[in-house]
Amino acid sequence: MEQLGIGSFPHSSAINRNHSHLVDFYTIRFGHQVAVTHSMPPTKRKRLGDVLQERGKISKLELDGAIAEQQSKLIQLGEVLFERGQVGKADLIQALEEVIRVPYVDCLEEKPDPAAIQLISRELAERCCALPLRKVSTQLMVVLAQPQDLTLLDQLRFSAGIDILPRMGFRVEIVAAIARAYSISDAEVAEAALLEAKATDLSANKDDQKMEFVSTSSRASNRDAFQEIQAELMNLRTPAVRLVSEIITSALEKGASDIHIEPQAKDMAVRLRVDGVLRDLRRIPRLLQNSLVSRIKILSDMDIADRRSPQDGRFLVKSQGREVEMRVSTLPTQYGEKVVMRLLESKAAIKSFGDLGLEADLEQKLINLLSLPQGTLLVTGPTGSGKSTTLYAALSSLRNSSVNIVTVEDPVEYVLAGISQVHVNTKAGLTFASSLRSILRQDPNIIMVGEIRDHETAEICMKAAQTGHLVLSTLHTNDSISAILRLVDLDIAPFLIAASVTGILAQRLIRKLCVCHSQGPASQEYIDQFMSAGGKVAPAWRRSPVGCTECDQTGFKSRLGIYELLVFDEAVRGLVRESATASQIRDLLRSQGMRLMQEDALEKVALGVTTLEEVLRVVPFEHIASFECHHCGHKLTPNYVFCPFCGGRLNPKANEAAPHDPLPVGAVSER
Repeated sequence: MEQLGIGSFPHSSAINRNHSHLVDFYTIRFGHQVAVTHSMPPTKRKRLGDVLQERGKISKLELDGAIAEQQSKLIQLGEVLFERGQVGKADLIQALEEVIRVPYVDCLEEKPDPAAIQLISRELAERCCALPLRKVSTQLMVVLAQPQDLTLLDQLRFSAGIDILPRMGFRVEIVAAIARAYSISDAEVAEAALLEAKATDLSANKDDQKMEFVSTSSRASNRDAFQEIQAELMNLRTPAVRLVSEIITSALEKGASDIHIEPQAKDMAVRLRVDGVLRDLRRIPRLLQNSLVSRIKILSDMDIADRRSPQDGRFLVKSQGREVEMRVSTLPTQYGEKVVMRLLESKAAIKSFGDLGLEADLEQKLINLLSLPQGTLLVTGPTGSGKSTTLYAALSSLRNSSVNIVTVEDPVEYVLAGISQVHVNTKAGLTFASSLRSILRQDPNIIMVGEIRDHETAEICMKAAQTGHLVLSTLHTNDSISAILRLVDLDIAPFLIAASVTGILAQRLIRKLCVCHSQGPASQEYIDQFMSAGGKVAPAWRRSPVGCTECDQTGFKSRLGIYELLVFDEAVRGLVRESATASQIRDLLRSQGMRLMQEDALEKVALGVTTLEEVLRVVPFEHIASFECHHCGHKLTPNYVFCPFCGGRLNPKANEAAPHDPLPVGAVSER
């Protein structure tokens, strides 16, 4: 059965009644005084699509297409027609009023009576999608998305203790009006005044800053809601609007990558992830929890009435010349909905290899790999380790008018001029694998794949590298050698890996010490800890974080990368083709003098760029001390050519006997 634009009758028996019986029923139940002639002959109730067709507003083909889309999306027919632009708002309202015989009220133009708001709780209003407007005689006028749903009307009548006079409204308008009406209750205004009294001068100045919210939805109804929200932001300054604005402004000022809004037993905690670590920003009274979360969900084009299911959305923020995309995720918890917002600034400046913390020799090796006409360069590391930033730096160095660069990403994090960037859309069937097939027909020289997630994507990347393309991509692995095993786990043949991959760059991000750090002589305990981690030379000094206003009292300011580059040569390719183990490949690379990520990190500690504690927090050290001296049995790191305990010469490639070539006690040979 075709659904109506606003709702459908809950009882099938009501559908076949004649109009006189229907109107009589409303007269008894809701007190409507409508003159009806009971001798009217029975007539078949018209449906929304029939009415619009009779009036020449839509064709049968358009109606059939809208009904098919409505059934797949499980939304109302009128909403589908309005989104498609096939029916104007005025025409749709007239047709709906004829079908369900309830007048339309634009609740965004109406100002609800505070006394009426007190009769219906916010929870019930959101669940029923109903906005109480005012008392009319002995009835309460309520705007509903489904004014003919008798169950909803019963719930509202029972809660308010008064008969309901239903009026029809569009769902998106009612949702926005509910958020506005219930956000400016007297209790919340009083709480907002308390927050303002405690605010700092900086927070007070934020009121004068203009922040614009931009909808990313294509729906006209959502854009209308955004216009209402923007008007509130600039004029009404309700508590929820003010809080959202201040939280986002603080996040932008501190350079945060994520905003966490976490409901707790007594209040809400707002935390920012800055330089990879969460910091407390402020506490919000629990009284404002629902209005704050609802405000963010409206901005993100989510269903604010659904608080039991996780939801995802996004919106854009323009502030002080910056345009930031906010990717929003909600999760139901025992104390309410938790909200996490990821900040993506697509027009941020792309960094160079030097800015990322690459040493000169490592940078040159990476440039050599990027200059190859074909092959695959993989960047590996956990989430938040800067892989995408490294790839964009590589693309920035490669782009010129003589090459065709195409990327497929989820999402497009940075916008690069001169290259074609494809955004993955799994709902539309646009995956990494399907995009890659199309990209290969676009005559590309260089292809960047945001992430290799499955066998199909990995296989296409490997074969594309063999057919004359330079492929850049990422994997989630702990180190460079683990990336080989990950490709094998994805059912990629070892010979294909050996023939296609030219290099693997593993990386992490560590925080840099702020200029406010302190320096003092290194204790013996610190020296032992540093050397046991794989340090070459015992440090004479130890630098420690202090904290100042510049670093937000954390002692750290900004981050830089630590790296490990595995370059595929014939020896490595041979081991990969033979399906060698990770330890065998690692031993070979040690014997060749490969610089491990752990060594890069410890060198930055020795230079005073960061602290040993920060390195141990970020970098895995499980492989760096994985072999023993074959003379005395002590566990050693690959930094040593001679054992510091017995002086014997070491051969990391194989634990076999080697000439005992003693050195003076305490001497350590540099590699």
